[in-house]
Parts: sequence; C-alpha cells; structure tokens
Amino acid sequence: MSTPDVSVQSPPQKKAIPIGLFAGVIVMIAVLLIPMPDDLPVAGHRMLAILAFAVVVWITEAVSYEASAIIITSLMAFLVGTAPTVQDPSVEYGTSRAISMALAGFSNSALALVAGALFIAAAMTLTGLDRRIALVTLSKIGTSTRRVMIGAVAVTILLSLVVPSATARSACVVPIMMGVIAAFGVDKRSNIAAGVMIIVAQATSIWNVGIQTAAAQNLLTVGFMDKMLGERITWAEWLVAGAPWAIIMSVVLVVLVLKMMPPEADAIAGGKEAVEAQLREMGPMTSAQKRLLAVSIGLLLFWATEGKLHRFDTTSVTYVGLVVLMLPRFGVMTWKDVQSRIPWGTVIVFGVGISLGTALLTTQAGQWLGNHVVAATGLDTLSTLWIFAILAAFLILIHLGFASATALTSAMLPILIAVLQTLPGDFNRLGMTMLLGFTVSFGFILPINAPQNMVCLGTDTFTAKQFAKVGIVVTVIGYVLLLAFAATYWRWLGWL
Repeated sequence: MSTPDVSVQSPPQKKAIPIGLFAGVIVMIAVLLIPMPDDLPVAGHRMLAILAFAVVVWITEAVSYEASAIIITSLMAFLVGTAPTVQDPSVEYGTSRAISMALAGFSNSALALVAGALFIAAAMTLTGLDRRIALVTLSKIGTSTRRVMIGAVAVTILLSLVVPSATARSACVVPIMMGVIAAFGVDKRSNIAAGVMIIVAQATSIWNVGIQTAAAQNLLTVGFMDKMLGERITWAEWLVAGAPWAIIMSVVLVVLVLKMMPPEADAIAGGKEAVEAQLREMGPMTSAQKRLLAVSIGLLLFWATEGKLHRFDTTSVTYVGLVVLMLPRFGVMTWKDVQSRIPWGTVIVFGVGISLGTALLTTQAGQWLGNHVVAATGLDTLSTLWIFAILAAFLILIHLGFASATALTSAMLPILIAVLQTLPGDFNRLGMTMLLGFTVSFGFILPINAPQNMVCLGTDTFTAKQFAKVGIVVTVIGYVLLLAFAATYWRWLGWL
C-alpha cells in the first residue's frame, strides 16, 4: 500500500523591517527630543520631525511612496493632534482637526488636475493615439542617425503636449525607438542604441521643464503657489518662460550625444520602412483616436488662452474634456477601461505632499525654518540672481538623493517658498517659485532620479555610467543656461 505523498511547505520567510524606516523613525525622534526654541510652536516642531522622517524614508525608499504617504498622514494625525494650537496654546488641535489638515491636499485643484491628467494619459494608451503620434512624427523626420535622434526629441515634445505623464510618454516611445534601433542592424549596446535611449530619457526631463502639464511635480508646484502665495502661473505663462530653455537644451542634448557617443552608422537601412510598417499595422486612424485628438487639441487651446480669451482655469477645462471623453457613444473610454491604467498611488502621494507643505505653513514650521535658513546663509544680503543661483544649485544637488521629483517637491519647495517670503526686497516670489520648480526636473545624472530614466535603462542599451557621463554635462550646461535666462530673458518677462 502506497502512502500519499505529503509535501512539507516551508513557512514563508518574514521580511526584515527596512533599515531606512528605522533610520527615519530615529531621525524623527531625535528632532522631537531637540530642545524646542521659544519662537517655534510645538505643532511646528512636530511637523519638522515629520518632515525629517519623510525625507529619510523617501531618499532611502524604505517603503513605497504610497505606504509612506499613509504613514505621514497617521503621524500628522497623532503628533499634531496632541499638540497645542498655534492660535491658542491652551487648546489642542485634536486628532479630528489634525487628520483634516493631513488630508487637506486632497481638496486642492492641483490634485484634481493630476488625476485628470492621468485619465488623459490612460485614454492615449487605450486608444493608441500616443503611439500613432510618435510613429507619424518619426516617419516624417527621416532615417539618418542625426534625424532619428532629432525625431526622438520631436516625439517627446509632441507627446509632452498631449500626454501629461513622463512615465507614460517614455513607456510609449521606448518600444517604438527599439524597433527603429533594430532596423539599424547594430548591437543593442551600440552607441546608436545607447544614444537614442539616453535622448528619450533626458529629453523627457527637459520638456518637463518646458510644459506645465508634462509632469506631476509641475502641478504640485502650482498647488503650492495657490496655497502659500495665493496666486499661480497659467499654462501659457509657464510655456513662454520654460519652452525657450527646453528648445535650446534639446539642441544641446542631441549635439552632446553625437559628440560623446559617436554613432557607428550615418543612416538606417530600412529604418523608415520599419516605422511605416508599424503604421500600416496600426491601420487607418480610428474614430476613437480622432475624437481623442480633437479633445486634446481643444484642451491645448483652452490651456494656452487662459486669462486672455476666457477666465476658465486649467483644472476646470480639463474636467470638461474628461466628461466628453467618458460620455456614452461619443466618448472613448469607460471607467472600467481606465481604472486599472491609473496609478492611483501617484494621486495619494500628491495629495499628502500638498498636505505636508500646507501643514508646515499652518503650524509656522515653514516660516521658522525659512527665517533660520536666511539668517544662517546670509541670503538676505545677496542679489536676486545669486539667491536663485544658490537655491537652484541646492535643489539640483539634493535631487541626487531622491528617486521622485514629486517627493522632492513635497519636501523642499514649501521650505524654499517660506525662505522667499522671508527675504527682503522687491522681487517676484511667484516667478522665482516657478523657476525653482524648473530645477526640480533636473534628474539628468542618475537613472534612479526619474521614472523615465528607469524605463529607458530597462532596455539594457546603456549603462548607468554612460547615462551619468552625458547627464553631468547636460546638468552643468542646463544650470548655466538657467542663470543666463534668469539674468536676461526671465528678468525681462518680470519673473525675477
């Protein structure tokens, strides 16, 4: 008689608590134990401790950004909830009021715009319009090595206008460009392949600067403008300020890649045919793509003419576009179509990021930190250009430790806005905030510094060393160009 085969399953191994999470807790406790200055409210002191925890957890990526957002919300509920109010130290905030403070970011119009932008990006992917735009652009550019690289930039610019997600844009362009690279008949680790993919990643970051709706961190910057400065930059004003810088840097990027990574061939044999074959495979433009294109062009026109031809803000106009896209019969998508394509975690992190910045201001932690930064650095004795140069350099350097520009914006921009409000002198604080928002997109050096970098790195066409080699030069030239624009063009526009 045979005995049944009983397999013994080993118990699942327990994962160790990440060191970064331990470090975050220790740093938070250390800040809480520091003797509290007389001019800093208890709630502000605790918010600085929460900010320190957030920075450590975000830099170390100890837990996912979504999980960290929930942890930060809980910490604000209990640490601020048990602290005396700024207005009346004899009364505590209470957890109910504190949790409302922690969730205040979810009622911000910038968060609604991010959610709307993610829906549009999902509609682009669902209908394939983003891929069609990319292929048509490449088919018109040409097949020489130089033209293919210029085409990669051109595709990035066009998609930046209609796909408000850097990750979605790169995810669309990468497989198309891999098909073009295959037409060269070169090795995947050739200079041609590496150069094209590095251009896709770096150009995406460059045009995050040029177009307000191209990246979540830009919309977060606009949200902080609303909350902390009481006004904001329109889509067209951002484009007029940022696009010239992005155009020049796009040319610089192509020239640098061609010089630093000389291509093995001057032209693609059959490259144009490969692109046209993919277009033929897609077939004629579908009615859903035509409707989505019409809505996208309509949104661009309304965004660009805000404050000139009409008074409707960007968020409200975007939501009208979403209504049209989800209408029965005329629309191109249903809720079920897009719900799995929306990175809801981005929405959560965005909302908590705005709440964190707003709470720093409400508890006077931001103002206190801003005053001490100004006093310690002597920024109040410097010219406006030098102030911008120092703060921009600070953001670029600290970005090396962040894998998310949204997290960097959440942690640092409220403090820098508080610094700007503390500084004496007659300069445009709204404009300076926008220009500092530009530098948040400087994720050019490390692949880990931006999701689009990681998408391109996943093609295995280049190494982190090659990426950094190009990225360091792009960063230096980009920073010098920022200062040149700040001294001339942006000053003429009145943003400094």
